[in-house]
Amino acid sequence: MAQTGRTLRIGLPKGSLQQQTFELMQRAGFPVELDSRSYFPATGDSELQAILLRPQEMSRYVEDGVLDAGLTGLDWIRENESDVEEVCELSYSKQTSHPCRWVLAVPEASTVKSVKDLQGKLVATELVNVTRKFMAERGVNAKVEYSFGATEAKCAFVDAIVELTETGSSLRSNRLRIVDTILVTSTRMIANKAAWGDNWKRTKIENLAMLLRGALMARDKVGLKMNVPLSAREAVLKVLPALKRPTISPLADVEWCAIETILDGSTARELIPELKRAGAQGIIEYPLNKVIP
Repeated sequence: MAQTGRTLRIGLPKGSLQQQTFELMQRAGFPVELDSRSYFPATGDSELQAILLRPQEMSRYVEDGVLDAGLTGLDWIRENESDVEEVCELSYSKQTSHPCRWVLAVPEASTVKSVKDLQGKLVATELVNVTRKFMAERGVNAKVEYSFGATEAKCAFVDAIVELTETGSSLRSNRLRIVDTILVTSTRMIANKAAWGDNWKRTKIENLAMLLRGALMARDKVGLKMNVPLSAREAVLKVLPALKRPTISPLADVEWCAIETILDGSTARELIPELKRAGAQGIIEYPLNKVIP
């Protein structure tokens, strides 16, 4: 593809999402390389200029036009009240592929049963603005203060905390009880409004979003190839799930065909013995980098 001489400035999240983002970029076709002291990773694409930034500030830099696009959480877009274009959702996080939750939590022995019980109380969190809005919408006048970290430990001297959780295991280990969910959040690709209005930049952003979504979709899927005698074709097809329908191709031997399909990796170990029993031979399982619906 011809180079345009133009570049798209994109922010990648530094911190807990950094490694997962680099791996996702790799699968999408952008091998990220980063010197240990650098904040400017190479992506293998001369039209893509990347910089590492904390997710908490990403949306502000995208809104201000310092960056054309970025990857950050819905939580920080809402916290910063950033006026940006939300291009797509990318459902990955530090430990799982599920969305995370900002939850209101209290010590197990606390008398607080609902958000209403926090009237006039002290709440610590990094997500101050979202928490204040949540409280105000429910008629609760609580003091919400910023937490600079180790928020779970502060339940020893504040009435409640609002903290991010994927599985809830850290809260349970600190003997905290979830009272309510403040916000469900996931990673989003966002774009500056002016960049989104630029045809070249918008196409570049949309192409990247498509490849990243395809890499995410492929993460838990595998491909299967097999040779099948025509006499067993229908029996094999009954065993196979697929995104659409399996691909069936003729072979040199007119009494045989090749069948190829995509399925969830977790089901392959159960299906392969069934396929063999149904008459399939030469079964090959292979990993996928991208699945573009």
